[in-house]
Amino acid sequence: MNVDIHKSWKPYFEAEFEKPYFKDLTNFVRTEYGNNRCFPPGNQIFNAFNHCHFENVKVVIIGQDPYHDVGQANGLCFSVNDGMKHPPSLINVFKEIETDLGIEYPKSGNLTRWADQGVLLLNATLTVRAHQAGSHQNKGWEVFTDAVIKTISDKKENVVFLLWGGFAKQKSKLINPKKHSILLSGHPSPLSANRGYWFGNKHFGKTNFLLAQVAASPIQW
Repeated sequence: MNVDIHKSWKPYFEAEFEKPYFKDLTNFVRTEYGNNRCFPPGNQIFNAFNHCHFENVKVVIIGQDPYHDVGQANGLCFSVNDGMKHPPSLINVFKEIETDLGIEYPKSGNLTRWADQGVLLLNATLTVRAHQAGSHQNKGWEVFTDAVIKTISDKKENVVFLLWGGFAKQKSKLINPKKHSILLSGHPSPLSANRGYWFGNKHFGKTNFLLAQVAASPIQW
């Protein structure tokens, strides 16, 4: 695995990349990609960081691990490549945006357009073996992505963190609530959404309201 990460992040994480756990993780990922089909493609593992540069981070959305079917994952949480069928959670995200902001449901599930505006779409685990959800969890990725969340909290101000579901909510302990805004909700997966824990959270309008309070431009969701 080549750590193909945008230069804006390197001053904060060069020391992290030298730690024993990260070297072990790198060896694990190289072996997995060498021996199995894995996602996202190797050159997209750090896509979240390459589309959303450190100085531009305004919003952080935390997912768990990448989609594990062919052609879906592109290194951004909840996002799929152009032309791919929208997964159920992403459908519910778009439905909430539709009711919250009156924005028409989009054809493409590719969220690169969000990342380019300063939304860090961060999966806690950045790789996965094909058709095996969670297969790369507890190999070191979470240590790295926790460090990313904590660094953003420590080094930046007025970032809006969207924590959806129990797994993401656990990350709130890494975030300083005096410096940042934390919006909590159930997960957009059908199981949670159909129980009433997702729809109506209005996170997208609330995010833009919070950004406006600090004179930051809104996200075009």
